[in-house]
Amino acid sequence: MKIGIMQPYFFPYIGYWQLINIVDKYVIFDDVNYISRGWINRNRILYNGESKYFNIVLKGASQNKLINEIEIDNGTKQIERNLMILKQAYKRAPFFQETFPVIEAVLCEKENNLSRFNGLLIQKVCHYLGIDTDIIFSSSLPKDNSLKGQAKIIDICRRLNATDYYNAIGGRELYCQEKFSQYNIKLHFVCTDPIRYMQYENEFLDNLSIIDVMMFNSREEIRGFLKMYQLIEA
Repeated sequence: MKIGIMQPYFFPYIGYWQLINIVDKYVIFDDVNYISRGWINRNRILYNGESKYFNIVLKGASQNKLINEIEIDNGTKQIERNLMILKQAYKRAPFFQETFPVIEAVLCEKENNLSRFNGLLIQKVCHYLGIDTDIIFSSSLPKDNSLKGQAKIIDICRRLNATDYYNAIGGRELYCQEKFSQYNIKLHFVCTDPIRYMQYENEFLDNLSIIDVMMFNSREEIRGFLKMYQLIEA
């Protein structure tokens, strides 16, 4: 059983979806502390040739709260503002007509909980991209919640009968193969290859939100991008 575990990010970059696509079961890690100024409620899009933050507004967000304890402001004005920003940014993009209804459906979800909202986002984008990985929330799993960091990840993996654990390359310093090997779990890191595509006539800006990838590429092309990575063994 191949397992991936990551926090529920807001329209994350292509590498996040590569990880989901690789594994058999993907765990949305939502019962850990919220990190401000991270990627849980914001990401970057292309706007007038430059990188621009695109976000949802949170209510009472605090690093002392778990992600699944935080609410979002998805009132009509906020939704309309975000939809207008996307139209202004991407109305001339080649796949705007296919992509915009998917993003609109996500932003119009009547869900106030940050974790569940991002979970719905992840599921809808997976469906659009043809990713059929089983997705579950860590908060729904029986586990030892007194554990932290690597120990908590290993506990989740053991309870899901993992044979392999996959993580983004950015977490390489956080995990030790020896610890995973004690439970017969192999540790892998996903390193995304350079991915480039036309963004109007602008100089290419990489690692933008999956929104940007979807606006400028067909589903078939994105399916190809999902395979553009290297697996680094621990």
